[in-house]
Amino acid sequence: QVNVEESGGGSAQAGGSLRLSCATSGWTRTNFCMAWFRQAPGKEREAVAAIDSDGTISYADSVKGRFTISQGDAKNTLILQMDSLKAEDTAMYYCAATWACGRGWAAAKVYGYWGQGTQVTVSS
Repeated sequence: QVNVEESGGGSAQAGGSLRLSCATSGWTRTNFCMAWFRQAPGKEREAVAAIDSDGTISYADSVKGRFTISQGDAKNTLILQMDSLKAEDTAMYYCAATWACGRGWAAAKVYGYWGQGTQVTVSS
């Protein structure tokens, strides 16, 4: 059984920074694609960034230049460094995983494993 768990998040002022971490366990395959999604109240869940099994990194236009996704030191861990935060970044952030995502990285249906989410609140 694959488990996905997020940590980090919290509150920050606009212009500040936060760091999210995601750890997976029970992953038996070598390849993987991991991503961050977010969902604000009353809005659809949207993709933020992803790292595919071949190392390809993708970002949503809304976070390019402000957020950085990277693999953690431990195997199958994921980091999202969020800088220059804006009030509109306020949302529940979810970590997601699958075997490979390719061009479909931004589609939630591609991912079979999800964490419970961690709240990020940015005040202006």
